[in-house]
Amino acid sequence: MHKKDSNASASLPAVCPASKSTAMHTPTYSAPAPIAPSPPAEDSSFFSRLNPLNYMPVNLSQSRAQGQTLDLPVEREPSTILKGDGSGSFWEYPSPQQMYNAMLRKGYTDTPVDAVESMVAVHNFLNEGAWNEILEWERRFALGYGPAWRTCIRGEANAAKEFTGKDGMPIWDESKLGARPSLVRFMGRPGEMTPKARFHQALAHLMPSKVAQTAPFDRHDWYVRREPVPSPHGDEATPKPEPQEVRYVIDYYEGAPDTPDGDPVFYLDVRPAVDTPDAVARRLMRWGGDLWWRASGAEVREEARKSAAKDRETTSRP
Repeated sequence: MHKKDSNASASLPAVCPASKSTAMHTPTYSAPAPIAPSPPAEDSSFFSRLNPLNYMPVNLSQSRAQGQTLDLPVEREPSTILKGDGSGSFWEYPSPQQMYNAMLRKGYTDTPVDAVESMVAVHNFLNEGAWNEILEWERRFALGYGPAWRTCIRGEANAAKEFTGKDGMPIWDESKLGARPSLVRFMGRPGEMTPKARFHQALAHLMPSKVAQTAPFDRHDWYVRREPVPSPHGDEATPKPEPQEVRYVIDYYEGAPDTPDGDPVFYLDVRPAVDTPDAVARRLMRWGGDLWWRASGAEVREEARKSAAKDRETTSRP
C-alpha cells in the first residue's frame, strides 16, 4: 500500500464526469460520436468523478460554456505517462475547461465551476502516483528473477534507493532496462472489487480492531506495454523479443486527512494482475522479500552496520 498526499481541495462536488461503463478505453484520434446528456449515477465512485480521461472526447471544446460564471484555464498539463501507440508522445491531461465541458455533456449541470480546478489536480495527482508505482514494479523485474530477488530481499526502502538518482527522483536506465514501459489502455471498474480487496474486507469483519474496514472507493485496470530488455552481448543475429502487454490492478483508498488544512490522503495499492505465472512470481517475490528482510532482523543489522561505520568515521577524524 502506497500513500499519496494531495494538496487539492477535499471539498469536491458530488458529480461524475465519466460513465461507469467497464468498456476499455484506448487512445483514439478520430472524432467521437455525440454523447447525449444523461442523469448522474447515484453510486458513482469518488475517483470516477475525477477521471474525465476515461470518456472525454479528444476534440472537446475549450470554449467557455453557456452560463459559465467563472473563467477556467484552457492549458492542458502533460503527464509523464508514455502512450503505448509507438508515437513516443505522452498522455495529456484535460484542461479544467475541457473537464467542465465534459461534465456538462454528461448532464452534470449542477457542477460548481470553482471546484473544477481542484478536481483536475486530484485526478492528475492520482494518475501520476499510479504510474510511478507501475514503473517501480517494472524496474525491479526488468532484468529477470535473479537480480529482482537480490533487490527484493533487501526490503522496500533499500530497493527504492537502488533506482533513485542523485536528485532523489526515480530513474529508468534504458541502456540496462530497455525502453520505458508505456500505457496502452485502461479500464475503470468501480463496481468490481478485486479479490485482494474482498479478502481485506473479510479480515476486517473478523478482526475489526486490527484491520481497517475502509473499502477501496475505486478500481482501475491499466494495460502496459513492456518492452524487451536489450541483449547484454549485443548479438544482432538473435531475434529481438516481442513487447508484452501486461495488466496492472489498482485499488484506490481514501484515508483520513492528516494535515491541519484537511487535505485529502489517498492510498494506492498497485500490483500486477494475477493473469500469468510470471505475475504470481513477481508478487510473491516482492512481498516475500520485504517480509524476509524485516522478519529475519536484517533491517536491524543494517542499521547497526551503518551506525558502526559512522562511529568509525567519526573516530578516524583528527
